[in-house]
Amino acid sequence: MNKDQAIIETFDGRARLFPLPGMVLYPQSIQPLHIFEQRYRQMTADALSSDRLIALTMLQPGWEETYDDRPEIFAVCCLGQIVADQLLPDGRYNLIFRGLTRVRILDEPPTKKLYRIGSVEVLVDTATDDIAKLMSLRTKLADAILPRISSIPLREHLSEYFHGELSLGPLCDMLAFTLPLSPEVRQELLEEIAVTERARRLIEAFHEIAAGAGSGSGKKFPPDFSSN
Repeated sequence: MNKDQAIIETFDGRARLFPLPGMVLYPQSIQPLHIFEQRYRQMTADALSSDRLIALTMLQPGWEETYDDRPEIFAVCCLGQIVADQLLPDGRYNLIFRGLTRVRILDEPPTKKLYRIGSVEVLVDTATDDIAKLMSLRTKLADAILPRISSIPLREHLSEYFHGELSLGPLCDMLAFTLPLSPEVRQELLEEIAVTERARRLIEAFHEIAAGAGSGSGKKFPPDFSSN
């Protein structure tokens, strides 16, 4: 059992909720966060004094009208851990946050905290035993993406992921987090626990990006992939 699995195994099912507009995080993805609202300063302090876990969830459309209260959020989100933190003199925080696992919010029990807390269940990827099907989808992803990357070093870097040991589910997550997808499509991919369906939808989304970039839409393509 690796460190992430050990954390998930001992997780008690109660998660501090951090709703953000237009933000979807995936397992194993890294996201810097700046914490400035008082309720989320309290959330961060509580997390840092215990398990360092927070569930980052995206706000649903229309959140602006009820942001100071309890705007609607998407039920499927990503439980992650603070891996680095900096407390600023005025009480704000800079954080480095790393996704651990998909979770579904079942309900929000009453709390005296300034921030929201959710009772959540951990979601586990489901994958076919058909190795040929998994490899075929992996090849289709590579064939769709790699030829469009003009930078040779970057293309070689991404090729290592396609030909490495990273399984198809995490590979799709890495690509979904990196590609310039809309928040709605990213949320759709986050909610898909069937790995083959996630891969098929990602291929479709990639072709939609490429078609949009080729139609004079102004979208940049290839995107600015991170080399990290």
